[in-house]
Amino acid sequence: MDLNADVGESFGLWRLGDDDELLDLITSANVACGFHAGDAMTMRQVCTAAAARGVAVGALVGYRDLAGFGRRRIEYDFAELRDEVLYQIGALEAFCRVTGVRLNHVKPYGALYRTAAVDEVQAAAVVAAISEYDPQLGVLCAPGSVLAQLATGAGLRPVAEGFVQRAYLPTGQLVARESPGAVITDPEEVARRAVRMAAEHQVVAIDGTVVPCPVESLCLQSDIPGTVRVATLVRAALTDAGLTPVAFA
Repeated sequence: MDLNADVGESFGLWRLGDDDELLDLITSANVACGFHAGDAMTMRQVCTAAAARGVAVGALVGYRDLAGFGRRRIEYDFAELRDEVLYQIGALEAFCRVTGVRLNHVKPYGALYRTAAVDEVQAAAVVAAISEYDPQLGVLCAPGSVLAQLATGAGLRPVAEGFVQRAYLPTGQLVARESPGAVITDPEEVARRAVRMAAEHQVVAIDGTVVPCPVESLCLQSDIPGTVRVATLVRAALTDAGLTPVAFA
């Protein structure tokens, strides 16, 4: 089972997350490409650190929204969004080249992730950018989402992702981040959820409903306090269950 996390989200003097510690625990790193977070020096530093640890690297692409941290939906023209996603992939791939690591996948971030899961225009723009750049790249996305369906139709490889620290609705969608109970804070509970997602492909929704969750990758969210400890417990729990953490590459 792959363990991924969004990293490289610091910007200038502003620091976010414990990237170095997380990179010791995860198998895939989604690196911010400067639109919702991150900057050139951070991209290089994270790629260098990931290469040294054998961690797979992917482009974490988002809306051009530093002020809103990419969490506000933006209505885009298809061509503009396609080209902005393409721009971000190319920027990160440059740092992959100079640090000796291969670009492995693309993951939309924040509001783009949520929108591309249900909106055909924005999902199609993401798919078009990846298809034009490198159709061998994986696409981290929600299982059964519009993005997953369009990626499959375009001959790309969707990689279904589960969020171990986030609460789910009975529909299989995430509870909105601003809603009560949206974030699971108990590390032991997160570890149990991770094993159930990986072994049984199920998650218990916020109302107690058991929801199918056929995932190939589990996401740890670096912007939630305590995620390094959570990642340590999740990795140990998966290993104890015979589910070796390994990148999906």
